[in-house]
Amino acid sequence: MRPATWPGRLRGGESMFRWILIAACMLAAGNAAAGDTGTRVNVDNGFAAQRDGILRELGDGKTYSEIEATDREKVKAALARIATVLDQAGGVEQLKEQQKLEVFNDQELVNNILTKAGEDSRLVCKRTKKTGSHMSSNQCMTVAARNRAAEESQDMLRRSPPRQMPKEGF
Repeated sequence: MRPATWPGRLRGGESMFRWILIAACMLAAGNAAAGDTGTRVNVDNGFAAQRDGILRELGDGKTYSEIEATDREKVKAALARIATVLDQAGGVEQLKEQQKLEVFNDQELVNNILTKAGEDSRLVCKRTKKTGSHMSSNQCMTVAARNRAAEESQDMLRRSPPRQMPKEGF
């Protein structure tokens, strides 16, 4: 006679609950690990070192490869403005309210551009089948490259002339 549950398996409801619990734990752990890993500008903690690191990453051609040239220039200009204001004031503590506001706005600009670039630079792989084939292959692209490919495909379809169905035969 068979036992009520097979070895290594739980009853249907318990098994589903276990998998949902495991998935929720993995999702929570992934969110905690990915929380705030992007480069963030913080003028309280060694701004010069942060600025040098960001400029080095912008120039290496890999880290922030998805940033457009105009956004790169905005980041460089904002970092230069922050450095100038901090040097003139002699540190964060000596900043006047207007200067704090300007530094904060520049910080937000840099943080938003770099965070968006980090998200767009993420590599995503999908398993796809080519049309007319049962063979699957991996297709890996960055989020930005995938978005560009989708936009280019849509533009191509919009520019192509509409095809007319033959009037005879239907």
